[in-house]
Amino acid sequence: MTAISVHVPGANELDTHAEALARIMAETVQDGAAIGFMQPFSLADGLDFFRDQVFPEVRAGRRRLLLAELDGAAAGSVQLITALPPNQPHRCEVAKMMVAPAARRKGIGAALMGALDAEARAAGKSLITLDTRTGDKAEPLYLSSGFLTAGVIPGFALDPDGRALHATTYMYKSL
Repeated sequence: MTAISVHVPGANELDTHAEALARIMAETVQDGAAIGFMQPFSLADGLDFFRDQVFPEVRAGRRRLLLAELDGAAAGSVQLITALPPNQPHRCEVAKMMVAPAARRKGIGAALMGALDAEARAAGKSLITLDTRTGDKAEPLYLSSGFLTAGVIPGFALDPDGRALHATTYMYKSL
């Protein structure tokens, strides 16, 4: 039986998880995930992203990083952006939901989404928003986690391989 755990690394723990997070991101992007990056995407690219963009935001309290482990090994992560414009103090955004390709279909995504709800509530938020590639593998996960579709924007972003534009579905969830 596999054991899944999700935790929010403290500011002093972030660097110890950098390589594992970068590896998951590199594998996920190379596997075709539309999380804002283009292929090829390397471990070094992932390290730069986490160290230069994510970790400073986490340390400043503007973003929360959730890390999922499967049998003690890093297997997925998601981010919750909590610092939004002054007229949106009740809202937060989901970013960079990823599960390592080898760890998919084992409940990690559902565990991350459940923990994300708890983090949003702890931050005093009552509305969570996200966007996902229309028809993506993650869309059913979001729907089963209680998100509703707000709308679809055609031709929103390039696929990671750069060959075509894809539509994006905006979703929301009230807590």
